[in-house]
Amino acid sequence: MSDLLDSYALVAGETEVSHLRQLARRLEGLKVVHVNSTRVGGGVAEILQKMVPLMKALGIEASWEVVTGPPDFYRCTKGFHNALQGMSTGPSEALLQVYEETNAEEAEKLRPFLEDADFVFIHDPQPAALLQHFPQRKGKWIWRCHIDVSRPYRPVWKYLRRFVSSYDASIFSLPDFAQPLPHPQFLVPPSIDPLSEKNMELPEEEVQSVYSRFDLDPHLPLVLQVSRYDRFKDPLGVIAACRLARELTPLQLVLAGGGATDDPEGEAVLQEVRDAAADDPGIRVLVLPSDAHRTINALQRAADIVMQKSTREGFGLTVSEAMWKGKPVIGGDTGGIKLQVVDHFTGFLVRTPEGAALRIRYLLHRRDKLEAMGRRAREFVGRNFLITRHLREYLSLMLGLLTGDQDRIMVA
Repeated sequence: MSDLLDSYALVAGETEVSHLRQLARRLEGLKVVHVNSTRVGGGVAEILQKMVPLMKALGIEASWEVVTGPPDFYRCTKGFHNALQGMSTGPSEALLQVYEETNAEEAEKLRPFLEDADFVFIHDPQPAALLQHFPQRKGKWIWRCHIDVSRPYRPVWKYLRRFVSSYDASIFSLPDFAQPLPHPQFLVPPSIDPLSEKNMELPEEEVQSVYSRFDLDPHLPLVLQVSRYDRFKDPLGVIAACRLARELTPLQLVLAGGGATDDPEGEAVLQEVRDAAADDPGIRVLVLPSDAHRTINALQRAADIVMQKSTREGFGLTVSEAMWKGKPVIGGDTGGIKLQVVDHFTGFLVRTPEGAALRIRYLLHRRDKLEAMGRRAREFVGRNFLITRHLREYLSLMLGLLTGDQDRIMVA
């Protein structure tokens, strides 16, 4: 496992990996369990696929468990997701009952893994109600919220707060996302893995192959958005922006995404996108399998501009992924995108399709600016959003909770 850490030292630097080893010495042998609601689809699963092996490489007994439930459980938790991001509606009483019953059932299945753990990281609302079923728990439980809850629908937040208030600590991605809670709160932005199939260097012929594979024109500028088919990702706004830009500047658009096992609305949104694209030969709507990491990598490297025009966003890992590949990003002026895209420096922040179209045209007509932004974007991600930084902050957080020295690392 030391080879795994050494491989990250080649990208993040020897000093960073040495720091990880120093922090982990006091945590060796401790049992750490992460719990979320899906192993495929979405940024949380992608992070855990890499975070858990890295923790193990540092001598920590780390594992990853997943809660599952009936369709109504996912309908309920999708309702939580929408309401926490500002939609003025929430799940019905019947769905809330399914949510609580599912968490109770999953608690019994997971009891052998969680009751004697030294640290338990519960990711997002889906498994948040597990805690109440572990009154005899041994370790510290941390609620990790990846969602933008800056302006939640209050009845839903009030309901969920009953569960998350009892945690020993909580983690949010940005200061604006945090809500008043009676325990220490930490700020830890997410990260990308530079060595994963989605972010590693690729042969140029593999990058170029996407043009023939997806019937793209190699002579036209390529604008790309990679995301789940979710209304908050605003794929319809991306289509509108590119059509506006295309009135004056030739280009082609690719929308590439898939679904997540805990998102029951994906099919409906995908159909809306297909209807909007209709028979437009300049728009490709791709549905990719959950393991199409190299394909996404190649598309991002082939693109001239990458978009993430979300209207609400917890973080948006696809932004850092694209920036790591030296691409300027045109992103929605919201949530974690604002933490990654430095306006006019590593990309542009926009609020409307018209604003996005203006920035697309600007970059495509000024290749020197486009390339300079891309170089700055890669450097910015290298300093701030690699998984080694993320892991370092988790280790620091655990040490702080272990020793009681919470104030020193309140912002991890």
